[in-house]
Amino acid sequence: MSGLVLKLAPNERVLINGAVIENGDRRARIAIKTPNVNVLRLRDAIHPDSARTPVSRACYIAQLILSGDADPAEGRRQLLLAIEQLSQVFEDRDSRVLLAEATEAAVSDNAYQVMRKLRDLLPREARLFAAVRQ
Repeated sequence: MSGLVLKLAPNERVLINGAVIENGDRRARIAIKTPNVNVLRLRDAIHPDSARTPVSRACYIAQLILSGDADPAEGRRQLLLAIEQLSQVFEDRDSRVLLAEATEAAVSDNAYQVMRKLRDLLPREARLFAAVRQ
């Protein structure tokens, strides 16, 4: 079993199954061998006040599942609904692939992968909003 390897910068924080862990003064490498562990680097976390757009709100839902602050079944339902709504806006091929991968991850109860795929849509969403404002 290979597991997940985290490379942490000095003083970097990570959330593992609801527990915040802070690295010391030196870089560290941590191997997590237990399967199905919820891991979130806090530098990647979205603050609730920053979840103002459809994509960031969907990412925030995935984050709540990872942190244990949302019921996984209800969170999955909300994620699938959000992804469906996003698929009505993002029509380019690359976005469709990301949304399909996010859907597959949501169905497989892999909130981390959902968040990773949806985060890749954030710059595209920003460009769409910028184009609308002009």
